[in-house]
Amino acid sequence: MSDSITTDIAASERRDLIILGGGLVGMTLALAAAKAGITSHVIDRADPADLVAEGADGRASAISTASWNLFANIGLAQKLAPLGCAIEAIAVTDAMKPGRIDFRPEPGEGTLGRMFANRDLRIALFEAAHEEPAIAWHVKTEAVRRDRGPHGVEVELTDGRVLKGSLLIAAEGRQSPTRDEAGFSMAKWDYHHRAMVTALYHEKPHEGVAWEIFYPAGPFALLPLLDDEQGRHRSALVWTVAEKDAAGAIAMTDAMFLNEVAENMHGIYGEISLAAPRMSYPLRFHHAVNVVEDRLAVIGDAAHGMHPIAGQGLNLGLRDVGALVEVLTEGMRLGLEPGDAQLLARYEKWRALDSVSAMAATDGLTRLFGIPGKTASAVRRLGMGAVQRLPLLKTFFMDEARGMSGKLPALLQD
Repeated sequence: MSDSITTDIAASERRDLIILGGGLVGMTLALAAAKAGITSHVIDRADPADLVAEGADGRASAISTASWNLFANIGLAQKLAPLGCAIEAIAVTDAMKPGRIDFRPEPGEGTLGRMFANRDLRIALFEAAHEEPAIAWHVKTEAVRRDRGPHGVEVELTDGRVLKGSLLIAAEGRQSPTRDEAGFSMAKWDYHHRAMVTALYHEKPHEGVAWEIFYPAGPFALLPLLDDEQGRHRSALVWTVAEKDAAGAIAMTDAMFLNEVAENMHGIYGEISLAAPRMSYPLRFHHAVNVVEDRLAVIGDAAHGMHPIAGQGLNLGLRDVGALVEVLTEGMRLGLEPGDAQLLARYEKWRALDSVSAMAATDGLTRLFGIPGKTASAVRRLGMGAVQRLPLLKTFFMDEARGMSGKLPALLQD
């Protein structure tokens, strides 16, 4: 597959952007920029064929309404629409005790988002990138030198080729070497939890409901997926366990793992079995104090990594994409180059409040539901009962889940 979707051009051609990292956020940026007439080099050390191989990644992502608008506005709606499962409602409960919140829009108000297998998102992005002449895609290679100067940026690849551009963008994920090399100040801490991720087949249909079940050890999320080709019902699972218990959970046989999962599910979907490989990763918080430097911007997980409790990590990165493309497009229309300092300053100012508030809310929710004891549980359920009875509060939270609050970039609007 890598031969069929990989694009490479002469390294001497200068492009507007050099994007380090061709994952979900980096490649979405390249495509969104291309639709605005902005050219890019995209560099990724992975082989695309490995990333989209069957069974290579069982993860799924919740795509908010705003993020779906972005995909639609860059021409991916027709490809992706049949592959996403609508989130019709969200059920939030404290250990399945009385007092849960049900978020369900009124008829005609649309859904609360869509669930997509990460593999399907990657395939759609990669195929679109292959057909886009504004994107030069360099795979199975990485940057060994990054230089930023007054007149542009240069990146040397492992094979000695040198790429030139106006603006360098770090979209390399949580362990971004470009961000670290540039010396960005980071706020960060470890939750001492690990996310156990897989997908499940289950006996009863999920009816489009996403479950967020909070236990003292951590949240347990079931997220609706489309039925498979055989008509089997499926949901994605994100189960948070304490780091001290993680080794034991990872070492479980599939049968033991499913028994533990079934106990946490309280029989809501009947009999269950595994539908994807089991994966796990540690949960940490990090947030870059600044997201721009001279001719450098950091986006997505390179800029901010949060707890998956609300499923907003990818959506926050896609908001970065929309804001950055809008700022660059308007600036270039006025004759400024993409690496212009005033454009980067505007991007940083735009993203600062939104990213901090989203991450603070997610972190606060994680800590609130992690407080053990009957009293804490009773207080939480009292608060949840109040939200359940107040339509205005429920509407506020549903708008947040849809990603439709705050100043939205044009690409994220319908």
